[in-house]
Amino acid sequence: MMKMNVYDRARGVVRELVPLLHAIREHDKSLADQLKRAAQSVVLNIAEARGNDAGNARARFSTACGSAKEVRAALNVASDWGYIEAHRANRLDERLDEVCAITWCLGRRLHASA
Repeated sequence: MMKMNVYDRARGVVRELVPLLHAIREHDKSLADQLKRAAQSVVLNIAEARGNDAGNARARFSTACGSAKEVRAALNVASDWGYIEAHRANRLDERLDEVCAITWCLGRRLHASA
């Protein structure tokens, strides 16, 4: 099995979010817009970290993790309000937890080498 990097994992989450985003938008455009921005931020900050020096990369990985937590929270709210099914939010919550763990480790590794 091919090892998947954090960027690919984050993009996979974004692809899985698409149908949920549409369902959420039907009930709450503002929450859907915020969810979309946060999901984009995860992927974009990981990509930016890959091209930066250690200090800036740490900050970008930290921002990516924070945005992933924001996506998780938005999915939890959408589930709590009945906009999406809880099991779908839970599956993505687990995947986002992996993205946070990996970005945290990458940031810590950069911190240790600086």
